[in-house]
Amino acid sequence: MIRVELPYHLRKLAKLGKVVELNVHDPVTQHTVIDAIESKYPMLTGTIRDHTTQQLRPFLRIYACSEDLSLNSPDIPLPEKVRSGKEPLLIIGAIAGG
Repeated sequence: MIRVELPYHLRKLAKLGKVVELNVHDPVTQHTVIDAIESKYPMLTGTIRDHTTQQLRPFLRIYACSEDLSLNSPDIPLPEKVRSGKEPLLIIGAIAGG
């Protein structure tokens, strides 16, 4: 069971709590986790990644085990602590400004 923490705007859209639990089959990657989120919560389809390019949306970051994974390939397996459910995968809304 994978735990994923969603940012407030996605939780509000899907009417969810802070953490969702998902069954994700191997390999557990950013790509397969987002597939599972979009499958279980169809209203979130296209909010985390672009429909066409499958690229992470601007101003969203993905963290696991205190590490920014946003620029990693979405097909690289996630850290063991995330795959085992000990640590959550964090999807965070980034803030820009100046």
